[in-house]
Amino acid sequence: MAGGWTRDGAVQDQIDDTVADAVLAARASMPTGASEPYCAVCGDDIPEGRRRAMPGVRTCVSCQSGRDRPLAAAFNRRGSKDSQLR
Repeated sequence: MAGGWTRDGAVQDQIDDTVADAVLAARASMPTGASEPYCAVCGDDIPEGRRRAMPGVRTCVSCQSGRDRPLAAAFNRRGSKDSQLR
């Protein structure tokens, strides 16, 4: 049930687009190619198990955990004034 001048199903379309954008962003941030034997940040060895589990990895676990951060939404789909002020 959409409200105002929107058509029925518009809210679900927004949800689907948000999920699709998040999946594409996650896939784009995943490493590809051959893994490095040594961390590009600190120079420590990258364990063989990590290199097999995550092809294309370039950092050790401790350096990667420091680089990881929550992804923020690229833009606001909701469009309400309150959500834009956050």
